[in-house]
Amino acid sequence: MAKDKIAYVCSNCGQESPKWIGKCPACGQWNTFKEIRVAGDTGSQAARSAAATVRSGQTVGTRSNKALRLRDISSKDDPRIDMHDAELNRVLGGGLVPGSIVLLGGEPGIGKSTLSLQTMLRLPEKKILYVSGEESVHQLKMRAERLGGENENFLILCENSLEAIFDHIKEEHPDLIIIDSIQTIMTEDVESSAGSIAQVRECASALLRFAKSSSVPVILIGHITKEGTLAGPKILEHIVDTVIQFEGDQHYMYRILRSMKNRFGSTAELGIYEMQQNGLRQVSNPSELLLTQDHDGLSGIAISSAIEGVRPFLVETQALVSSAAYGTPQRSATGFDQRRLNMLLAVLEKRVGFKLMQKDVFINIAGGLRVTDLAMDLSVIAAVLSSNVDTPIESGWCMAGEVGLSGEVRPVNRIEQRIAEAEKLGFTDMIIPKYNLQGFDHKKYHITLHPVRKVEEALRELFG
Repeated sequence: MAKDKIAYVCSNCGQESPKWIGKCPACGQWNTFKEIRVAGDTGSQAARSAAATVRSGQTVGTRSNKALRLRDISSKDDPRIDMHDAELNRVLGGGLVPGSIVLLGGEPGIGKSTLSLQTMLRLPEKKILYVSGEESVHQLKMRAERLGGENENFLILCENSLEAIFDHIKEEHPDLIIIDSIQTIMTEDVESSAGSIAQVRECASALLRFAKSSSVPVILIGHITKEGTLAGPKILEHIVDTVIQFEGDQHYMYRILRSMKNRFGSTAELGIYEMQQNGLRQVSNPSELLLTQDHDGLSGIAISSAIEGVRPFLVETQALVSSAAYGTPQRSATGFDQRRLNMLLAVLEKRVGFKLMQKDVFINIAGGLRVTDLAMDLSVIAAVLSSNVDTPIESGWCMAGEVGLSGEVRPVNRIEQRIAEAEKLGFTDMIIPKYNLQGFDHKKYHITLHPVRKVEEALRELFG
């Protein structure tokens, strides 16, 4: 019997090394090499015997694939699987692609299993195999009853062995497979515990080969580390076709489904859900959760027309500016890039002349949403100044514009959709970059547009 040996694998990129290294030569990260125990030299012996067979001129095995000319390959796409969930379909790029492998990640208790179970119960036309390595069949039955769904073709398997899972797949021939979670599955080919780097990588690779060869889509549910990244080696994200992350503050009712990687669609899409007692409700109009009902007379609040993916929505930006209590001013941002906040505060001080050096500045995006749209710059500056002078912005005003380092208001994309969304929600005035007035008929909108070139002009429109 071959003796087991020790190897070291980088948890960030999957690079292997026979000994421990402080810095990974592939990705440059420090202290990422983890020790794993590998079975004996059976693999290397097989490789040496295969190489010897090739040198002797014999054929090794049978070829399952052959090289094809580009012009001989059909470009016709298989029809996507409709998940009967508009938000999930949008994030996936129009539905689930047959033969794809999707990784769904999120913090514990955020609702990953609820989302997957709720979605699968709404697919009666598909035979679904739900493999759970964390819960019993009775727990899943109780959750399904709470969600109020019923599916005669829904099969539940509580199993941790990958070989046993493939045996059940051969018996049942499902149309869709859910693995909850990939960190609990283990294979006999790797001599290590479930959840280790080698186990996660080997199990994911085996499921990928199955998905591509059978055209059966596989959805993997993964854990999130305390740093907010997907647990397991970074190579796991390279193996799968799509990585979607379920995120949100557990103190809020709303959850955000965001695409981090998608080989079949855009990564700019996001889906919004509301956590309720009987499951997750789709939020078709995001502005309903991002705008409070009444903020008249409150300073430090500005409304911005933002776009994430293809959908526009109105976002409420909240700011609080106060004197630094402990001498060193604090800069804190929730839902907004803090480095960009520091840049906008420098622009406000250098170009506009407001001294905020000895002030604490806190920024919050209402609703627990994290926004990356650069058109939020103008609303952040407006909210900060409103809080600083303790003067509220009139109701009915919103804005969109990127702010440059010289204090200019730069144009933003898809301005017509932003204006239409603001008008639909009853806003009467909107500040936009002056350059965006070109190229479309702004007279067809009933909302009053205020084009500006510099930050000072925007602040003059808001505060007189």
